Amino acid sequence: MSKLPERMKALRKSRGLRQAAAAELIGLSYMSYRRYETGEREPSVSSLWKIADFYGVSVDYLIGRSEER
Repeated sequence: MSKLPERMKALRKSRGLRQAAAAELIGLSYMSYRRYETGEREPSVSSLWKIADFYGVSVDYLIGRSEER
């Protein structure tokens, strides 16, 4: 999932959000969100779905398996 951190960061910044705000809107803890975005941890499948749904992209796009959002 090497592309996940960079894609999460780019998507968050495109919405003008801070990590804490994005985490709250998605329904994740700030620490979990921060760790996913920095690559310290990999999210569960359910967390990936939440993140993808929030940003309006596919899970495949988030993890780098597709360039199509």
